[in-house]
Amino acid sequence: MKKLLAKTMIAASIAGSALAVQAQEVTLKIHHFLSPTTFIQVGVFEPWCAKLGKESGNKIKCQIYPAMQLGGTPPQLFDQAKDGVADIVWTVPGYAAGRFPLSQVFELPFTMTNAEATSRAAWEFVQTYAKQEFKDVHLLAAHVHGPGYMFTTKKQMNTMADFKGMKFRAPTPLTNKMLAMLGATPVGMPVPAIPEALSKGVIEGAVIPYQVAPSLKVHELVKFATETDPKYPALYTTFFVVAMNKAKYDSLPADLKKVIDNNSGIEFSAMAGRVQEADDAPGRQKFKEAGVTINTIPAAELAKWKKATDSLDDDWMANATKLGHDGPKLYKAAQDLIKKHTK
Repeated sequence: MKKLLAKTMIAASIAGSALAVQAQEVTLKIHHFLSPTTFIQVGVFEPWCAKLGKESGNKIKCQIYPAMQLGGTPPQLFDQAKDGVADIVWTVPGYAAGRFPLSQVFELPFTMTNAEATSRAAWEFVQTYAKQEFKDVHLLAAHVHGPGYMFTTKKQMNTMADFKGMKFRAPTPLTNKMLAMLGATPVGMPVPAIPEALSKGVIEGAVIPYQVAPSLKVHELVKFATETDPKYPALYTTFFVVAMNKAKYDSLPADLKKVIDNNSGIEFSAMAGRVQEADDAPGRQKFKEAGVTINTIPAAELAKWKKATDSLDDDWMANATKLGHDGPKLYKAAQDLIKKHTK
């Protein structure tokens, strides 16, 4: 009887240990709005998840859901992370107008130098000045894309006068305002809506980076691609975040939290920005192969565009101050952080 009891206790102990190990394993549901072949999945999430798996002894696994496969629309992604519909999302906070005003300082015209440096600056800025905007999630990364350019169906962009009356897609409220100041008629929409809008004539142009354009078949829908002088700060960029459900993060055992912590923050942000901008070159090649006319706006002309949109900086500072912050101080902090990280 004693032997039987001992064997039973040993078996129970082994089973309990197995359950404890199993209980530490976790599968993270990751949701984003682009196709499974785009940089965010192939270049960012897949290698990131592989690293999490390796460093956790294969206890952390990922299930990636591209192209809004879990339902909803791109503007709803942040709340999907907040509410637990997904464990992790990649999204554009600016899709929700007015909800993340401080972090959008990086979307002001002619602010970005390069995506890696500006992404490092964005992470530092959020951690120091805008944490409250992301209190409902566990933030893993904050980053920007490479230079935003202009892609048009009817005419080539050469001077500011060419914007007059043109229906141009923009991703966020600040970029909408920038286009209006340049003379265009801005049409705000998430990036997946661009192909249909171009093909149906709802818009005559769009501002996006090269990297996302091929997945949207933009090179097949436009005749002209207009770049800006690479020595001049970018016309615009878009601010992204990788956000995790707080309850999911808090439920992890300490060892798995450490793996997540070691693979989030400024280096993850920098990697996302670097990978996204690196994808611009093959994207540009698609336009060349499609016979799209590519031209570059010189710095002297861009200086006129900057002067026409400079008041957006003042508006942003005034709004930040209205919200109870020191607007000029925060604007200078963002600019200083970009300079600090730009090599």
